[in-house]
Amino acid sequence: MYTIQFKEEALLPRERLLAVGAEKLSNQELLAILIRTGTKNEPVTVLSQHLLQKLDSLASLRELSIEELQSLTGIGRVKAIEIKAMIELGKRVHQSELLLEERVLGSERLGRKMMADIGQEKQEHLVALYLDTQNRIISQKTIFIGSVNRSIAEPREILHYAVKCMATSIIIVHNHPSGSIDPSRNDIAFTEKLKESCETLGLVLLDHLIVGQSAYYSFREESELF
Repeated sequence: MYTIQFKEEALLPRERLLAVGAEKLSNQELLAILIRTGTKNEPVTVLSQHLLQKLDSLASLRELSIEELQSLTGIGRVKAIEIKAMIELGKRVHQSELLLEERVLGSERLGRKMMADIGQEKQEHLVALYLDTQNRIISQKTIFIGSVNRSIAEPREILHYAVKCMATSIIIVHNHPSGSIDPSRNDIAFTEKLKESCETLGLVLLDHLIVGQSAYYSFREESELF
C-alpha cells in the first residue's frame, strides 16, 4: 500500500485555504478565490497573477471602480461587483476592529486623527465620539453637516446616541472650513450648554476639539470650561 502526497503548490487555492488557512495564501491565490473561474485561455490562478501585475500595488485594487475592474481581462460585471463588495467589507471589518481597540489617551493624538478625518472638509462637520469607562471608543458618529450660518447642533441630538450606546463619556469634534481654529462665541456657548446637559444625564464631556487642516484647538487644554 502506498499513498500519493501532493505538494502544497499543487493544491487549488480553495483547497489550500482549507489545508493551511487563509493567512498562508498569497495575494494571487486569494484573488483567484474571489474571481473563481478563468477564461478559455487562462486558468484562474494565471488570470489573477496577470491582474495583480497590472496594478501599482495591492492597495490600488481598492481604488478601482466597477467599470475599471470590468476592463480587466476575465472580469465581468458580476465578478467586479463581488470584488468591490468584498474589499469594502474587509475595510469595514478593519475599521471596526480599530475603533473597538482604540483608546483615547490625549487630545493631541485625537486631534491628529480628526484633522485627517474632517480637517479638509469644505462644510462644517460635527462628530461625536462615544466612550466607555476605559476611554475606549464605542462609536464615532457624524451628527451634523452644514454651513456656518446654523448653530452646530442641539445637545439632544448628541445625547440621544450617547444613551443608545450606553456611553459614559463624550468627545465632540468639529471643523472650521475657514481654517481658523479659534472658538467662536457660538462654539463656547454650545460647549457650555452641552457640558451642563451631559452632567444632568450623568455623562462626562471630556473635550471639545476644533480642527483645521494642520492644527486643532482643545477646550480642555485651552479654556476654563473644563
